[in-house]
Amino acid sequence: MGMRWIRPLSTRVEETAETLGGKAHGLLVLHRLGLPVPAGFVVTTEACRAFLRDGRLPDGLDDELAAAVTDLEAATGRRFGGSQVPLAVSVRSGARVSMPGMMNTILNLGLTTGATAGLAAETGDSRFALNSRLLFLSGFASAITGLDVDGAALGRGTGDEETRIEAVEDLIRQRCGRPIPDDATRQLELAVKAVFSSWDTPRARTYRELHDVPHDLGTAVIVQTMVFGNRDEHSGTGVAFSRDPNTGENVPFGEVLFGHQGEDVVSGRSLTRPLRELADREPAVWTGLLDALSRVEGHYRDACYVEFTFQAGELWILQVRPGRFVGGAAVRVATDLADERVIGRHEALLRISPRHLQHVRTPRMAATADILARGLGACPGVAVGRVATTADGAVRMAADGPVILVRPETSPHDMHGLAVAAGIVTARGGPASHAAVVARAMGKPAVVGIGDLTVDVAGASVRAGGRTIGEGTLVTIDGTGGEVALGNPRTVTTTADVHLRRLLEWADDVSGDHSERDEARRLGAAHAVLRHD
Repeated sequence: MGMRWIRPLSTRVEETAETLGGKAHGLLVLHRLGLPVPAGFVVTTEACRAFLRDGRLPDGLDDELAAAVTDLEAATGRRFGGSQVPLAVSVRSGARVSMPGMMNTILNLGLTTGATAGLAAETGDSRFALNSRLLFLSGFASAITGLDVDGAALGRGTGDEETRIEAVEDLIRQRCGRPIPDDATRQLELAVKAVFSSWDTPRARTYRELHDVPHDLGTAVIVQTMVFGNRDEHSGTGVAFSRDPNTGENVPFGEVLFGHQGEDVVSGRSLTRPLRELADREPAVWTGLLDALSRVEGHYRDACYVEFTFQAGELWILQVRPGRFVGGAAVRVATDLADERVIGRHEALLRISPRHLQHVRTPRMAATADILARGLGACPGVAVGRVATTADGAVRMAADGPVILVRPETSPHDMHGLAVAAGIVTARGGPASHAAVVARAMGKPAVVGIGDLTVDVAGASVRAGGRTIGEGTLVTIDGTGGEVALGNPRTVTTTADVHLRRLLEWADDVSGDHSERDEARRLGAAHAVLRHD
């Protein structure tokens, strides 16, 4: 008998992203391309809408979850929550429209006390098993309490995973009045509820309002067999673009974190490495990743973004979507794909909007700027504003003029501050950290990974480069070069590059008008002809 609320992650499933969510729909694409995807299933957006409407999981979903887990156990040869050869799963959100970092994710679910002991016995590595349980408890605690729980920070200094586990468990008992159930089935039900509920959090609603995403879509929930990026020295996690999102150049771009799980990349709490280091450290994983990037580009006929994990030298792809580049990067990708005969020139023109042209000539700070700090440019552009060290402070200060939000790292809890900030600066994180991803989605200049930056919230000050400045100090950030400068230095704007010139020549050929006009008019005239035809 078919299921109403759940679908397997299988090539047999034909439903759209409206039902399955964009992330699950992408996983089906990966399956059809023959790429390695962890086994799993998806709880549909319809189930989420029913939950949000009625305040409880819809009738029959508990039985369908049990049946889907049984199928997963059969596919993997593992037992969910079992004390021998245990099955652990990831539980992720996946709306039709990507909302990076706005909803809950729980990893390593099913690692009950008995399953953790079983994983330790199976692998001969109790530290790995306990670390995996700690990460599960931290993610679960964050999801059900609404706090940003860093289990590694609790009990820091002891070096003892068991002490940190007890600290997270104590926190949950204090906040919720009861412990996390030591039953895998019950954990899964609570996790699905938590992900559904996160659709309606203030941060998620703020994001949707900023991006004109309807509030009634709901999110799917993707449940997959865990791949442990923290398993050993040949394990890790990362993100990759098939082309450079800053320039559009046809070279893979991204970051990798060895010996960690995916949430560590996004949080920005751990120091990531450039993606190219995979080639030397794990050549088989690197080769597999290049093949995956090539295949997904061929399918989408566009630059793409993937998230991946590798365990003991084996690669698994966890997510794929088109890259959604902006500005000069979008122009270069469109012209390069036309040159490669992947798309035609007419399609290349239609892929570029007037908004892309607004950002194609990226302003830069002049060389005479008084540089306070240097990090990684995460989103191109220049922003000027007064320093705010908290999201609440940014909202308050933004009423009087532009602000630059400066944080150790950002999380979804900072969304209200990110929404009002003119630019974003973080001490930690890389190109795929929460701050970088949200900044690119909102088109806001950002600088991340400033190693010597210290944010003193209590003292309302920031220290970098041996200098301390107070909250409210005027600074300028350059999201291309990754620089933070004092004051409001002069900016310079780059001239049109060869890719933009060629694209506009194609536009003139289409419109038949080669007269002198501004760039937006030239592109608009071509669009009018192409859409009329």
